[in-house]
Amino acid sequence: MVSTVKLDRYVVDVLMRDLIGHDGRPSAYIVYLYFATRSRRAVANSHAEVARGTGLSKRGVQMGIAWLVRRGLIDATRDSPTAVPIYRVLKPWHRRRKAY
Repeated sequence: MVSTVKLDRYVVDVLMRDLIGHDGRPSAYIVYLYFATRSRRAVANSHAEVARGTGLSKRGVQMGIAWLVRRGLIDATRDSPTAVPIYRVLKPWHRRRKAY
């Protein structure tokens, strides 16, 4: 059975070049794709689970997540300091621009 994943064209046409080429953070792009293809809602995953799912090292996942949070591309929250983070994919390019 083949499943299909739908992505915004922006993710492939702009975000890929921005994160990989401009920022030099290919792991961030891979982590973004991992979360974007998992659910339209929040996803609770440990760094180890994301590492297994992407093929990245746990440290690569941590650095990718930190960069994505900094760039405002994902939101990461925890119920407590030791809880598994809950990630939500953000799409800032969907925000409507105000007409001035």
